[in-house]
Amino acid sequence: QVQLVESGGGLVQPGGSLRLSCAASGSIFSIYTMGWYRQTPGKQRELVATITTGGSTNYADSVKGRFTIARDNAKNTVYLRMNSLKPEDTAVYYCNAVGFTEYWGQGTQVTVSS
Repeated sequence: QVQLVESGGGLVQPGGSLRLSCAASGSIFSIYTMGWYRQTPGKQRELVATITTGGSTNYADSVKGRFTIARDNAKNTVYLRMNSLKPEDTAVYYCNAVGFTEYWGQGTQVTVSS
């Protein structure tokens, strides 16, 4: 089993920045991809960004150039740096890890509003 604990969400004004963190524990040796997804009411959960153990990244088109995903393998932690935030980035952000199976964190709310 893998446990994922997210932190760093909150309220920010448009144009502002936030950094999300996700710490993994448990059977972390099995994880090869970690990432972030987000969901708003009435919509499907969507990919934001992923990163492999080797450091290969993938981003949704809507966040390219604004968000950066990074991974500290020694700390078993993945980060999402979000710059130039827009109101449409408002969502619950979920940490995801893929290993023998798929794991999800509990989610953290990000609200972009003036």
